Amino acid sequence: MGNYTLNDIAKMDRRFRANLINAVSGIKSANLIGTCNTDGQTNLAIFNSVLHIGSNPPLMSILVRPNSVERHTYENIKSTGYFTVNAVNKKLIERAHQTSGKYPNGVSEFIICQIKPTFSDIHPAPYVAESYIQIGLKIEEEHHIRSNQTILVVGRIVELNISKDVVTEDGHLDLSQLDIIGVNGLDTYGQASKWKKMPYVSSASIQ
Repeated sequence: MGNYTLNDIAKMDRRFRANLINAVSGIKSANLIGTCNTDGQTNLAIFNSVLHIGSNPPLMSILVRPNSVERHTYENIKSTGYFTVNAVNKKLIERAHQTSGKYPNGVSEFIICQIKPTFSDIHPAPYVAESYIQIGLKIEEEHHIRSNQTILVVGRIVELNISKDVVTEDGHLDLSQLDIIGVNGLDTYGQASKWKKMPYVSSASIQ
């Protein structure tokens, strides 16, 4: 087994270090974050940092990189207060990955990556029409991570669009039916599948 100290990590090639530290935490969800600015210009970006915060109230978060350069997703969330989280599936992988490119302000990733936006009557940010799990959120709060200047944006779920056929009686989702994709690191995608469902542990007994 290889051993890397903090000093070793600090000396690594920048790209190697980014790949290693992104991958070491395992498979994460791959989601497209949809926003628009105050002029209605749409924006779309792939994120692997969507995090469940709580269910009552229903809260999720995304981690945004430091504002050392233009961050259209973050700027749009701040100016309008809304964003969407859209699960990536097998049909979307190639086009979704292309949204990670650095496009000029005013260029919509929906258009350049050939992804169809869709809107609802109660949520102003664009959803991804091809996504089978669409989550509409309103910004609730944000937290600046002082260690590396990233920003944790917390949103409250105000709308959830998902096929009822994949929602089980106890509220779980069978993601395998939807061909949902996860990501390890920054560019390695794999399909989520159900292996085993364990019962809820209400209390622990010590023998």
